[in-house]
Amino acid sequence: MAKKKTGVDVRYQDKERAALKRNIRKSVFFNKHEMNAIAQYRRQFGLRSLSALIRQATMEHVLRQLDEGHPTLF
Repeated sequence: MAKKKTGVDVRYQDKERAALKRNIRKSVFFNKHEMNAIAQYRRQFGLRSLSALIRQATMEHVLRQLDEGHPTLF
């Protein structure tokens, strides 16, 4: 009896993982008041990764704007 192939193709997983790898760097400048607000937010909500916080906030804003600004027919 032949064995059934189960699971996900490893090559497919490697390709997906490579596509999601972050390799583009951007810089953002904050003043002292903005950094204090960010630090307070991180302490209050127990967030450890500043880059993840900024990435998530930025992408949520961008995706919301794209969703609200889609073209309509009427």
